[in-house]
Amino acid sequence: MVQLYNLHPFGSQQVVPCKLEPERFCGGGRDALFVAAGCKVEAFAVTGQELCQPRCAFSTLGRVLCLAYSEADVSHESLQLESDDFVICQKPMELLGEKSSQSGVSVTLESTGLADEKTKYYHVQHLLYKRFAPDISFCVFSDDVKLHSLQLLPIYQTGSLTAGRKKLSQEKELLSLFCFFSLPHVGYLYMVVKSVELMSVYQYPEKSQQAVLTPQFLHVIASNNLQCFTVRCSAAAAREEDPYVDTTLKACPPVSMDVCALRIQLFIGLKAICHFKNHLILLTKADPEAIPERRESPKRLLSRKGTSGKLKTPPVAEAGWNLYIVDTISPVQLYKEMVDYSNTYKTTKTQSCIHLLSEAHLLVRAALMDASQLEPGEKTELLEAFKESCGHLGDCYSRLDTQHSHLALPYYKMSGLSMAEVLSRADWVLEDGSQKYERGLIFYINHSLYENLDEELSEELAAKVVRMFHVAEPKQLPHILCSPSMKNINPLTAMSYLSKLDTSGFSSILVTLTKAAMALKMGDLDMHRNEMKSHPEMKLVCGFILEPRLLIQWRKGQIVPTELAAHLKDTQPGLLVASVLGLQKNNKIGIEEADSFFKVLCGKDEDIPQLLVDLWEAQLVAGLPDVVLQELFFKLTSQYIWRLSKRQPPDTIPLRTSEDLINACSHYGLIYPWVNVLISSDSLADKSYTEDLSKLQSLICGPSFDIASIIPFLEPLSEDTIAGLSVHVLCQTRLKEYEQCIDTLLERCPEAIIPYANHELKEENRTLWWKKLLPELCHRIKCGGEKGQLYLSSLKETLSVVAVELELRDFLNVLPEDGTAAFFLPYLLYCSRKKSLT
Repeated sequence: MVQLYNLHPFGSQQVVPCKLEPERFCGGGRDALFVAAGCKVEAFAVTGQELCQPRCAFSTLGRVLCLAYSEADVSHESLQLESDDFVICQKPMELLGEKSSQSGVSVTLESTGLADEKTKYYHVQHLLYKRFAPDISFCVFSDDVKLHSLQLLPIYQTGSLTAGRKKLSQEKELLSLFCFFSLPHVGYLYMVVKSVELMSVYQYPEKSQQAVLTPQFLHVIASNNLQCFTVRCSAAAAREEDPYVDTTLKACPPVSMDVCALRIQLFIGLKAICHFKNHLILLTKADPEAIPERRESPKRLLSRKGTSGKLKTPPVAEAGWNLYIVDTISPVQLYKEMVDYSNTYKTTKTQSCIHLLSEAHLLVRAALMDASQLEPGEKTELLEAFKESCGHLGDCYSRLDTQHSHLALPYYKMSGLSMAEVLSRADWVLEDGSQKYERGLIFYINHSLYENLDEELSEELAAKVVRMFHVAEPKQLPHILCSPSMKNINPLTAMSYLSKLDTSGFSSILVTLTKAAMALKMGDLDMHRNEMKSHPEMKLVCGFILEPRLLIQWRKGQIVPTELAAHLKDTQPGLLVASVLGLQKNNKIGIEEADSFFKVLCGKDEDIPQLLVDLWEAQLVAGLPDVVLQELFFKLTSQYIWRLSKRQPPDTIPLRTSEDLINACSHYGLIYPWVNVLISSDSLADKSYTEDLSKLQSLICGPSFDIASIIPFLEPLSEDTIAGLSVHVLCQTRLKEYEQCIDTLLERCPEAIIPYANHELKEENRTLWWKKLLPELCHRIKCGGEKGQLYLSSLKETLSVVAVELELRDFLNVLPEDGTAAFFLPYLLYCSRKKSLT
């Protein structure tokens, strides 16, 4: 049997002043009650606490029949009594969803009204087939398996705010659909949305006559009482409405939670019931033999103390029958009573407290489901009750050591309580004076400190949290101390608890780094250095990977470097870069977050700090899989080009030289020999400037670089400087624009032309020696000038190469017609004799 609470869901009661004995009745519209007797229909207005007022009456052409309910076609299995006293009956059967079409029961739609275009869209959907066998253990009659109530209850999602947030949308969207049916001794509630599932089974304490389902309650009438049960409709609908339910963000009592009876109210002679809004319409009828000689007005239904004033004597109240309107009290009022009732269970730490508070929570949820029916003030009151109920459930799960204690986290989140408010509500001391921290509270605090809630605990509360975890979860203490919420912890207090930790069972490096961070807060640099020296650098990197918040924290959505990170920037920048790289490799920080971290750390909002360039170079060396290679090339080349164009040295000494990068990373290629000849003509005083140039040249010489992508960004780097010239010529060479490069080098740096040709004019480009370089040199020598000797020297080396490559006749064809024979003769003789030499 379900659990019974002695609560008061029913409020005021009044008698409907009907003139004839009701045969049919129902509620409808905003406040209308219709009562039918024979061919006569009476309409009444039902408004608040006022007496039910007649509106009108009218006659029908025939006797009014019940259209909402009909006698259910439930098959009753026949019992055959055999001579040996055996009883034979068919087994109970349940078929859900489409399988129910296999029951053998055929259903055919037949339209009895006027022809309508919409009728062609009507179809039959099989939801459920259920066959009952009578309970022969009690020798009951077939009426005990006779269906007396059948109802489909839709729950809609309404009240969503429009884009302007000015008014509530009245459009309804079906959220969930429930099917309820009842037999005299048991009722069944199914959810029939995506699939058909049994949600709840109601075992009645005595034989029922009728039942009605609402989003908040199941009301059942027996011959002499009115019963009110809880339902799980809002629990099921919540999961359809919000995908975050049953996560660490949100929670809701389970659909499988046992239902309970809130009230079994004495009510003599009940015969029928219907429901609309917060009204129950009840028909009572006394049996003739039970009518007492002295007739009195019907007794008022007992209600909760202080709910409403005395009722007026109804104008019509016959002894044989009466039609009553019973109002259910407001959800907030019943919620408060349920919370008060739950306080009796708090000290015993039983599941009953959670069960009753869960019922109260679902009651408020159900009332909030259809927000369009609520007044603004009522909705505000319900929302406050909802948050309060979440806080109460959070308290329960944090206080009770149950398998569901983790639910403290989502309920506290939904309550809107701050971490400090939760800590102030927690029971820290047991009756014997000892301290015990249940795992629900530990789970909540632990997750909250990980989630960067932008809430800083006071020094006192931070110390309490440290004591709590020292007792309950000592392994988590280093992580807890790294939370931004623990910013106000006294470092001496933290250090005392860290010193008590037994580091044999978990990472000692994490304890070491946390001690080093606390030593910095204390201003004890010697202690800090000793802690940092106690482990090799790679192990320190592993420690930062275990707890990134030792270096990087987030406050109000912004990255905030820690005091330890700022100290490492000045004292151990290599360790800092290696640690951030380790965080990226282990997916503890993203690429953009790492960039922002170094910009904030170095105070560079616009300019790029050298430490960030060091990180980019380290990313190339490490070959991070998530880094888009060309984007990384773009970042580095853009920075190299910008600093070269501005002759801006880096703000700190680079961690790697170009030689280091060439040796460590395949993306940095060996710089072509002719480039070194080219730049040797320029005396660059600043070595850091030379390093940026070498790194840029090395990237361009590498195998992975997309040369075309950099061309638009070379404009700031002028060709008037040797540095700029080398980069432009390198890019043109990689784009196979050799003839243009030859012209440029002959004009700007003739001494580099032969090393350039030796390196670049090979294989299919070898013809450029005599087709481009030879005629150009001859032309420039003829024109004269201060570079004549350089051109002449280059011409001699060019002729030596051409004489080897060409046959004598071809060699003669490429020589200038007006050349001096004596000058070219040695090369002609070599070309003519090379065949005999070979």
